[in-house]
Amino acid sequence: MIGTGTLINIVGIVLGGLCGLFFGKFLKKEHQDALSAAAGVSVLFLGIAGAMEGLLTITDGAVKSGNSMVLIISIMLGTLVGEIIGIENWFTRLGEWLKAKTGNAKDKRFVDGFVTASLTVCIGAMAIMGAIQDGIMGDYSLLTAKAVLDFIIIMVMAASLGKGAVFSAVPVGLWQGAVTLLAQLIKPLMTEMALLYLSFVGSVLIFCVGINLVWGKKINVANMLPSIIFAVIAAFI
Repeated sequence: MIGTGTLINIVGIVLGGLCGLFFGKFLKKEHQDALSAAAGVSVLFLGIAGAMEGLLTITDGAVKSGNSMVLIISIMLGTLVGEIIGIENWFTRLGEWLKAKTGNAKDKRFVDGFVTASLTVCIGAMAIMGAIQDGIMGDYSLLTAKAVLDFIIIMVMAASLGKGAVFSAVPVGLWQGAVTLLAQLIKPLMTEMALLYLSFVGSVLIFCVGINLVWGKKINVANMLPSIIFAVIAAFI
């Protein structure tokens, strides 16, 4: 059934979040802070690994760098557009709405946990390609693999950031569900080059999420999301 992959992904996030909340109850504040920093370091290196795949190539046994201008232009233009639109405020308002509707109005960490976790699991080529495969061929194997990864990531985040991380399942469902429904239109755009650019620019955004986890919020990562669109456009220029 079309959409099965996204449903599996949602279940993986929710189960991971519930496990994280259960184990988080037994952790002291300093333990939760340490776990949050550990999650941040992990996310940093996930971002670095993905970015390096797009920036470095091995030719005749020598490592060469490339695509730096694609990265710079995509990030600069994308951030400018995101700041003008105010995407970070959309995520915050959605988080505030969910906090109120789910009876977590007194949870001060809810919105931060929701925004941070949502950006971590929504950004990336796996989310888009997995949803396209699911929508066109009914192949949800890639989203199943993503569900396993998200289970682990959200479990750690929920233990350190609280209930908000669990509700990252909402934007994942909306985003991947929309891509699945629009798969026929999006597929021609997802060439090998477009996926490469999307993946490494998206990985830089994931790296920025890690910075916020380790050192406190320094970057409005949600406002950088249009960078992914500019990265795909760059593949056709």
